[in-house]
Amino acid sequence: MSVAVRVPTILRTYTKGEADVSVDVADDAVLADVVEALDAAYPGIKARILDDTGEIRRFVNVYVNDDDVRFASGLKTPTPSGTKVAVIPAVAGG
Repeated sequence: MSVAVRVPTILRTYTKGEADVSVDVADDAVLADVVEALDAAYPGIKARILDDTGEIRRFVNVYVNDDDVRFASGLKTPTPSGTKVAVIPAVAGG
């Protein structure tokens, strides 16, 4: 099955400028599987999403169908068919 991923401008160098990409994953995939498939298709992007411990970076927000995965199951969040994932860098300032 295919999962759509919205890529922020800062990471589009990995996707050859594409804002929206899709990756193929198993029917029972979770977000971690999507990140792995994304990195297989676009090498290096995983390191920009996950930290050295394999968790989502502190200043990166990931949404699965408009739900912030930090308040769901994190990388274990299910990604059923038709899922839309959005990677959004946190914006700070004052």
